[in-house]
Amino acid sequence: MENKIENNTTPENNLQTDTKNNEVPSAYDTQGGCDQPSQEAELNRLKDELAEMKDKYLRLYSDFENFRRRTLRERQELLLSAGENTLKQMLPVMDDFERAEKSFQNSNPKDLEGLQLISNKFRKILEQNGVKPMELGPGSDFNPEYHEAIGQVPAPGDDLKGKVVEVVEKGYFLNDKIIRHAKVVIGN
Repeated sequence: MENKIENNTTPENNLQTDTKNNEVPSAYDTQGGCDQPSQEAELNRLKDELAEMKDKYLRLYSDFENFRRRTLRERQELLLSAGENTLKQMLPVMDDFERAEKSFQNSNPKDLEGLQLISNKFRKILEQNGVKPMELGPGSDFNPEYHEAIGQVPAPGDDLKGKVVEVVEKGYFLNDKIIRHAKVVIGN
């Protein structure tokens, strides 16, 4: 019968030996000492493996955080511009209301009042959905990021050269994003 002795006090003593044959495990040399180079190599290998696993974990965690932030940002952008297409299609109707108000200026005040009520209600609906008109008038600086020049006319004065002379069609923002550029005539 074989008797095995096990001592759990230190890692070096945690090896099992066969007392009947007095065999020594290969981790020990013949004088009973520990083979230090192989243990150090194993320890270094485990340290390297641990460092590699930590690096992989950190990279995976940062990739996940980037993914989470990106999807959150995309979701917010989607919510802010959810009805952009529909709102863009309503802008010509707003233009028609403005033209109708101008044409009714010299007619019956009751007709103009009814048209203005409808126009104001429509304008408020657009504002509630984040649509704002560009504040622009004659004499404003021309900015190609916001304005689309559809023509040039001789400037009535030197102060209007390179500036907006006439606004043909208003531009609009949707939550600080341009959904329609203003169409303008500039002086040269």
